[in-house]
Amino acid sequence: MASIVKRMKLGSQGLDVSAQGLGCMGMSAFYGPPKSEEDMITLIHHAINIGITFLDTSDFYGPHTNEILLGKALKGGMREKVQLATKFGIKRVDGKIEVRGDPAYVRACCEASLKRLDVECIDLYYQHRIDTSVPIEVTMGELKKLVEEGKIKYIGLSEASSATIRRAHAVHPITAIQMEWSLWSRDIEEDIVPTCRELGIGIVPYSPLGRGFFSLGPKVVETYYEHDYRKDLPRFQPENLEHNKYIFERVSEMAARKGCTTSQLALAWVHHQGGDVCPIPGTSKINNLNQNIAALSVKLTPDEMAELESFASAENVKGERSWNKVYSWENSDTPLLSSWKTVE
Repeated sequence: MASIVKRMKLGSQGLDVSAQGLGCMGMSAFYGPPKSEEDMITLIHHAINIGITFLDTSDFYGPHTNEILLGKALKGGMREKVQLATKFGIKRVDGKIEVRGDPAYVRACCEASLKRLDVECIDLYYQHRIDTSVPIEVTMGELKKLVEEGKIKYIGLSEASSATIRRAHAVHPITAIQMEWSLWSRDIEEDIVPTCRELGIGIVPYSPLGRGFFSLGPKVVETYYEHDYRKDLPRFQPENLEHNKYIFERVSEMAARKGCTTSQLALAWVHHQGGDVCPIPGTSKINNLNQNIAALSVKLTPDEMAELESFASAENVKGERSWNKVYSWENSDTPLLSSWKTVE
C-alpha cells in the first residue's frame, strides 16, 4: 500500500519521521483496560502501511506491556519501516510515582527496553520526566554513552523547562522535546518553543486532541472505564467541564464550516504550528486513526488560526491540564553539576 503521509525532519540531527506519529499508550494503559493484542497489532500494521511510521511508547505504559506489544508488532520485517521512540524515568513504587535519572537507572532501563522491544537499537530515547535531584548533565552523560555504544540513536526530553533543555543540549544534542500541546494547552509557546527552534530541536506534541476532549467534547466522560486516569484531571471535573463545553461547541461550529470533524480541526491547528512539529495522537481504533491522518489535509488561514485560538484562550479554559505540576516542565530544573559533585 502506498504511503499517504508525508515525511519530515525531526530536529536537526538527522531523524526522519512521518509527519504524524502514533501514540501507543492508550492501547495498554491509563485509558481503561488493555485492548486486544491482536487488534492493536492490526492497528499498528495499518498505521505503518499507510505511512505513519513514528511510534511512541514508554516503559511506564503498562508498565512494560506496551513495549512488549510493540516488540511483537514489529516482527516480520516491520522494524526496518519505523522510527521507534520510547522513554525511561518514571516508575511506580508502593503506589506512588517516582522519577529517576541517575546513570545506573538510565542504563538499566535502556537495556530492559531493548529486550522488551526485541530490537538492537532505539531510534529516539526520551527522559520521560526530569529527576530534580540529579543534574541534567549527569543523566545526559549516560545517555551520550548509550548513543556512542549504538544502543540509542537520538536523545529526547519530555516535560523539560527551557533552562533544562539548554543544559542538556550542551552535553549532547537533543533531537526532540515531547510536551503537551493542543488548542487548550499552550503554556510551552512563550519560552520552550522558541528555545527549541533556536537550538534546532524538534517538537513532539502529546495529547494534541486534549485527551479526547476535541474528539467528543463533554461526552468524553461517558467513555471512561473504571481506572481511566482522566477522571482525576481538573479540566474533566463536572464544574470545569460544564464551562469548557463552550470551547468544544465553538470548535464544532467552525469544523462544520470547514467540512471536517472537531478532532481534525484541532489536530490541524497543531500541524500548522510549523514544519518542526510532529504530533502523536493516540488511538485504539482504525477509524479514528484514519480520521487523524485526514487532519493533514485540513488547511487553515491565519485568520482561522486566530479564531480557533480565541475559543480556547487561557482565560476561557477552566482547570489545570495536569493533576500534579511536580511532574511538568514548570518544576523540572535540576541541581547545578558543581554543587551536586560537592555533595557527592
